[in-house]
Amino acid sequence: MYLAIPKEDINNESRVAATPGTVKELISAGLDVYVETEAGSKSYISDKEYEDAGANIIGSGNEILSQADIIIKVLPPSVEQVSQIKPNAIVISLCQTTRELDIVKAMRDRSLTSLSMHLVPRTTLAQKMDALSSQANIAGYKAVLMAASKLSVYMPLLMTAAGTIRPAKVLILGAGVAGLQAIATAKRLGAHVEAFDVRPVVKEQVESLGAKFIEVDSSGDEGVGEGGYAKETSDDYKQRQQQLIHEHISKADVVITTALIPGKPAPILIPTSMVDAMKPGSIVMDLASENGGNCELTQKDEVIDHNGVTIDGTSNIPGTMPVHASELYAKNITALLTYMIKDGQLDLDLEDEIISGSMYTHNGEITHKQTKDTLTG
Repeated sequence: MYLAIPKEDINNESRVAATPGTVKELISAGLDVYVETEAGSKSYISDKEYEDAGANIIGSGNEILSQADIIIKVLPPSVEQVSQIKPNAIVISLCQTTRELDIVKAMRDRSLTSLSMHLVPRTTLAQKMDALSSQANIAGYKAVLMAASKLSVYMPLLMTAAGTIRPAKVLILGAGVAGLQAIATAKRLGAHVEAFDVRPVVKEQVESLGAKFIEVDSSGDEGVGEGGYAKETSDDYKQRQQQLIHEHISKADVVITTALIPGKPAPILIPTSMVDAMKPGSIVMDLASENGGNCELTQKDEVIDHNGVTIDGTSNIPGTMPVHASELYAKNITALLTYMIKDGQLDLDLEDEIISGSMYTHNGEITHKQTKDTLTG
């Protein structure tokens, strides 16, 4: 089968869906691998490295799309690119299916079988395929470094001849994969770290990393949704949450927000009134900017100043570390693809939880319920 790895040419994406190491795995699984020329250039992978791994280099993006039986990408193909893909081909990417509805419809109308790495079930068997976690880890790490580079104060406690410098105060909102990595990185830099999450179950993880967990008194599982993800909370909880965050955010030098609800816009945790209460010189890194942002003032891919407070809405933070981001993503997508190959043949078992859970279009139909409901609702 012809497996295509096109060059990512949308939104200046720097990652790539395969590395020379994963190309070898894919060839061993029985696939003929074709890579568009310079597909890996922004991740510092040359065409020769792909060739040495056994891939064929193709000069035309149109040719590689039109010939492929399977296409693996970071970002989903554009609507125009979808029209070039032959019907019944398989496309795997990081498509946000409830937000990128034009692409979903184009995939359906082209009778493509489409799978999203965003939809891979959070199960033990699928851990190696969990691209959201691998990329969120990078985002949490890099967000702290980006904030530190913007700060006008030190991160760690310093004892100097001129006096003692207190450590910076860092507040993390959301203690999922990105939040926990942000906590660990901020602690390594010597900051005083606090973290909030609607899920009390993460308290032990937060405290094991040396941060203080701040929490709202609740029933214990109010913010815990399916698969361990956060879910929407009651209005009463939200009011008490706002009061708690306001109390701590006014003292913070850095705030890193990571709160997401699958399939829905990011919850607003920081209204403008809270930003007004922050210290001039403080930083907000909004890791939820792609889904609307956790801060009311966040503008996707913009860095703005509001009364001396910097709000950074960079959406593709993993893309600022393309070498490791590509390496990890390539391993995730290869794990999913090789899982679907049995005895050298692609086996689309629609009864399989991982395959059916990751799929959103097949045989001219939208197969993912939440995506379908979003489109029709």
